[in-house]
Amino acid sequence: MSEAPPIVKCLVWDLDNTLWKGTLVEDGVVEVDDTIRKVVMELDARGVLQSVSSRNDHDEAWARLEELGLAEYFVLPHIGWGPKSDSVRSIAERLNFSLKTIAFIDDLPTERAEVTYHLPDVRCYPAEQAGALLGLPEFSPAVVTVDAARRRQMYQAGFERDRERESHRGADEDFLRSLDLVMRIGKARDEEITRVEELTLRTSQMNATGVHYSDAALRALLSDARHEVLVVSMADRFGPHGAVGVMLLEKAPGAWRIKLLATSCRVVSFGAGAVLLRWLTDAAARAGVHLVADFRRTERNRMMEVAYRFAGFTTAQCDCLAAFSPAEGTECLHLEAARQDPPTTMTVIAPEPFAGGREAQWS
Repeated sequence: MSEAPPIVKCLVWDLDNTLWKGTLVEDGVVEVDDTIRKVVMELDARGVLQSVSSRNDHDEAWARLEELGLAEYFVLPHIGWGPKSDSVRSIAERLNFSLKTIAFIDDLPTERAEVTYHLPDVRCYPAEQAGALLGLPEFSPAVVTVDAARRRQMYQAGFERDRERESHRGADEDFLRSLDLVMRIGKARDEEITRVEELTLRTSQMNATGVHYSDAALRALLSDARHEVLVVSMADRFGPHGAVGVMLLEKAPGAWRIKLLATSCRVVSFGAGAVLLRWLTDAAARAGVHLVADFRRTERNRMMEVAYRFAGFTTAQCDCLAAFSPAEGTECLHLEAARQDPPTTMTVIAPEPFAGGREAQWS
């Protein structure tokens, strides 16, 4: 188990002489080569989001993308006259992606140099390499899950939620209740393991240890009576969010150890991480066990430490810690579990009893 180099989560395209042949303002009509069209569609199918940073008139350029049948493939387009590094940074911030997972492609060396100077973590590619992107490892996830194949649609639905949220007048909790949110927690099925592995690989801000569990390692744990691999999915009236979290538990007499907790950044604003920890705390209290949580600081997971501390986890010593052997450099946090009230902003459906019986609403 080790941290793998990041797969590209979002590719930002220049338009003129990159996505399409020619310069729109000069040529009037521009076309997209079939090879480039295939790249755009295949990256989308692989779960790589795509955006645009182009020096053009927005309405004219977007209209041409619609005519070409490609506009739907691009999220958060930045078409205007500002520095491209500003556009790329804004796209990454809006998506809540690390710059290390962003790529940029442009025909002009000066534009690539400007982005590299201001955003050295962003990987830049010349336009002549566009047709070869599908063969590069950073654009080639080992397995494409169902959630990955519909990632763009899920993000686009998320932007609709955001727009409705911005127009909402009233308490934030009232808006969340209006979404009819449902969180479902269940034991991982064999067919879900590839998505679980992807979550451990792609999630950095909301990953408590930064550890990547391989497909083989996760499958081995499915048949280990001492471990539970739990998958968290969410849905609301806009549609499914897909699998948004994973929790790996090691069980011992008197304690459960959270070896891994990772949730997608897409559901942070819904309080998903906090709800998940509250549900687990309640389940542990009902089972009469303490909770132990592995935590290892990375460059980006400060939010997870805050979530654990807010849930009541401390560095206090307890005899139950002796049952576990955390990896070197990993801190063990401890909580003496107490019953929790279910959330008022979403419905939580989880196994009852916790070891794997029928599903029931947490109440």
